[in-house]
Amino acid sequence: MDSKSFNFLFCFMSSFLLFMFPVLEYNLLVVTYFAFFSQDKVVCHIVKNYIAHLLNVKVPLILGIWGGKGQGKSFQTELIFQAMGVEPIIMSAGELESERAGEPGKLIRERYRAASQVVQNQGKMSCLMINDIDAGLGRFGNTQMTVNNQIVVGTLMNLSDNPTRVSIGQDWRESDVTNRIPVIFTGNDFSTIYAPLIRDGRMEKFYWQPMHEDIVNIVHRMYEKDGISRKEVVHVVDIFPNQALDFYGALRSRTYDRSILKWVEDNGGLEDLGKKLLKRRKDEKLPVFTPPKQTLEALLESGYSLLKEQQLIMETKLSKEYMKNIDG
Repeated sequence: MDSKSFNFLFCFMSSFLLFMFPVLEYNLLVVTYFAFFSQDKVVCHIVKNYIAHLLNVKVPLILGIWGGKGQGKSFQTELIFQAMGVEPIIMSAGELESERAGEPGKLIRERYRAASQVVQNQGKMSCLMINDIDAGLGRFGNTQMTVNNQIVVGTLMNLSDNPTRVSIGQDWRESDVTNRIPVIFTGNDFSTIYAPLIRDGRMEKFYWQPMHEDIVNIVHRMYEKDGISRKEVVHVVDIFPNQALDFYGALRSRTYDRSILKWVEDNGGLEDLGKKLLKRRKDEKLPVFTPPKQTLEALLESGYSLLKEQQLIMETKLSKEYMKNIDG
């Protein structure tokens, strides 16, 4: 298949998906701002894997989405799944280690086959997503690689090379063919992962870095119901540059603190808090909580407070004080 035919096929499939799942437009406008710079990459990867048998090109099974901490990689990717009608099987880096040798590798194969069963039994697209994979497989400083790390890497490499033949320990059957399932990783630094796993042909890499305009749009959607104007959002983002997206969510959350403490006082104080929250009758509702009125001044005050805490952590470094004799 030449490049013109492939481009036509991709455009057709993308249009078909948007037509079949009109909830996309609803999600984009109502749930949150959608990072369109990432949409094409994720959609293209999923579509290419589902039509790989029609293409005369090598299609990587894995898409690795990497970038700075707290930039919404997992959240935005899951929004794309929701918009496309994809039913993902999601794992975390915490499942890549076990007290039993071989258990995580087997778990990956089981989850991969579970995603295949979603396609076969429910008639839905599916994929396997592993979040923060570098936290589980990455090599940092003098950390040692465990047997399970090696088995997981070998399992993922084998999946990439043989995506339709996946054994979970049963007797080998020639007819046991699994659906090809796209795999998506998220992480912060893929340079810490075993190089043959992330080589071209097995994994396609995508650097996730929202531009200033994307950050403003996402934060504006976050604050829209609070009555914060776009101009005020731009001011907040410019006052606190080089911050992850989750900083602006934490900033908004911090403005609720005083209202929550007032709510506690108005409902009996600390002594009765447990009864109010956990021991009330089934027909008894919690007292109404009134959210604070958001203002630019309150957001800036919260932002400076968060920034001060960040700086204290970076500057104080109490571990050096506690372990100064060890360093010596």
